Amino acid sequence: MSGIILFLNAGDPGFDVLARVVRALDDAGVDWLELAVPFPHSVTDGPTIRRSARRALDAGADLDATLAVCSDVGRRRLKVALLADWHYTVRSLELDGFLARVRGACDGLLLHGVPPRARTKYYERAHALGVPLVTTAYAGSSPETLEDAARNATAYLYLASGPRTGDGDPARMAPVIASLRPHTSVPIAVGFGVKTAADVRAVHAAGADAAIVGSSFVAALENAPDPVAAARAFVAGLG
Repeated sequence: MSGIILFLNAGDPGFDVLARVVRALDDAGVDWLELAVPFPHSVTDGPTIRRSARRALDAGADLDATLAVCSDVGRRRLKVALLADWHYTVRSLELDGFLARVRGACDGLLLHGVPPRARTKYYERAHALGVPLVTTAYAGSSPETLEDAARNATAYLYLASGPRTGDGDPARMAPVIASLRPHTSVPIAVGFGVKTAADVRAVHAAGADAAIVGSSFVAALENAPDPVAAARAFVAGLG
């Protein structure tokens, strides 16, 4: 299943089941899994992902447990990008130490909510330490913001098609994607509003290298009696 990136909160489903879900995604040929250190009250996420984060937090999921999943689960092809919130998880940590831990456990790093005053140092230290970065931008961001995200992406560029999960129209991303190509050599992935096989096809038709599927994947596992089987069926349905 080339050209697919999925999202989950670490700890939802529980870590023992999550490890088997990760292996199932690997077997299915998914390119990347964005595995989030759960954090509360995300303004960019819809109710499905917020419920998932709350369940994971209530179960005790934290940075240490999430990094352990990244490093301990045997993977052949699937890459894992750690997603962490700057204010909730990272701000209180020593930056170089945090980056070194990520580099040793995961294949990429996506930081949510980095304030502009901290972004330059974050990019500089991550590049110096060799941490592959997933940078983010919105389709409606200024050209300067889009180009900055493109220049600093070293894993892939996450291009959000709208301001919140579920917003936006992935099919209308072609001009933005084309404008980014001269500024980066990494894959460009489109998320927000990508839920179905038709949405995935529309993202690829617009020129993106990958489609990011979050809420609908989380929803598919939310009440599933067998999350591993549900994950396999969900990926198969995107083909």
